[in-house]
Amino acid sequence: MAASEKSPNSFQRQWKVLLALSVAVVLLVIAAIVVVSFGSRDRPVAARVSSLKTPSVARVNPDVDVGSPASGALAPDFELRDQKGRLTSLREFRGKVVLLTMIDSHCTTICPMTTESLVEALRMLGPAAAHVQLIGINANPLALRVADVADYTRAHDMQGKWRFLTGSLAQLERVWQGYHVYVAAIHNDIDHDPAIFLIGSHGRERREYLTQLSYEGVAQQAQILAQGIARLLPGHPAVRRETSLRYMPPLGPKDTVRLSAFGSPGRMVVLGGDHPRLLLFFAGWLDENSHLQARLAALADYASMAQRRHWPMPVAIDELSTEASPAEARKLLSALAPKLGAPIVEDASGRLADGYRVQDLPWFALSSPSGRILWHHDGWLSPAALDRHVRDALSSGS
Repeated sequence: MAASEKSPNSFQRQWKVLLALSVAVVLLVIAAIVVVSFGSRDRPVAARVSSLKTPSVARVNPDVDVGSPASGALAPDFELRDQKGRLTSLREFRGKVVLLTMIDSHCTTICPMTTESLVEALRMLGPAAAHVQLIGINANPLALRVADVADYTRAHDMQGKWRFLTGSLAQLERVWQGYHVYVAAIHNDIDHDPAIFLIGSHGRERREYLTQLSYEGVAQQAQILAQGIARLLPGHPAVRRETSLRYMPPLGPKDTVRLSAFGSPGRMVVLGGDHPRLLLFFAGWLDENSHLQARLAALADYASMAQRRHWPMPVAIDELSTEASPAEARKLLSALAPKLGAPIVEDASGRLADGYRVQDLPWFALSSPSGRILWHHDGWLSPAALDRHVRDALSSGS
């Protein structure tokens, strides 16, 4: 047989291959048409619009979590006591969209961010928020009393805004396990997943979010939550107030920032750059007003000593992004400021706290003229302890 000639079997094999490829192409085209047609028809128009309104940049913004789809199964039910001692179950809120989250009743780190993002999400929904129920489940195995969840509710001005539930350790463990949430007490420190569950009006889990440890991301996370809720509400209401979901870089000790001082009209306080400072990040909800004044007064003792020794001067910074009532916080601080020997400013965006790597409140941070953080401390300090720590940090830094 000549080299250019082909056997009948060879032609048959080629024909079969071409036929198979043609069929595969036709099937792929049909499948694409079906997916586009049915996929767009089955999804509500408002859901498609809402997903488009969430900028794709949010998916690469480390300060927020756009959420992940849940199984759609019925959310585990429970019967626990709320902050007023009322027996409360999940099933009694059928017909409403529910945002359910796990909150440590003594937490001063990430839980206040979660709490404020829930409340801000409802503000963004306007009147439609009447069809939404906020529920917190106690995630502190060492503080199980009704008084514990009541104290947290009062400190964060959440009266009438949610049900914060607690119970026996066995009851709560069943809830944590039912929602696959990790909770542990390690050397009296509480560790838990900062999870938020979006539950539809028929009681089914629809989406799950994780709060990120970012003060600047609180308002952004609230918008994402509000958009998720709106997709499940009748009529798919628009989110009334929106914030940019673009990632905002933090403002650290290398950045020069000028802020207005409370109680001193026209006075500007300069932070960062070549201005070394001792910063105290705090929030008004940390203590009762009288206690807060005494805590902040410790800075006055340090200020007079620092001036004599040419040490970095102190500035108190209210972490406004976690305040449930920003207007009340500003009013309180304006009254307190003239009584202190150190200026008080506000971190309205949260970018300062993120830039100085604040992990808890209160939080001390000592910066150098070169823009380094020489020392930080979690928790309140006496004037004597503060003096000792700063002296040691400056000696080590030099």
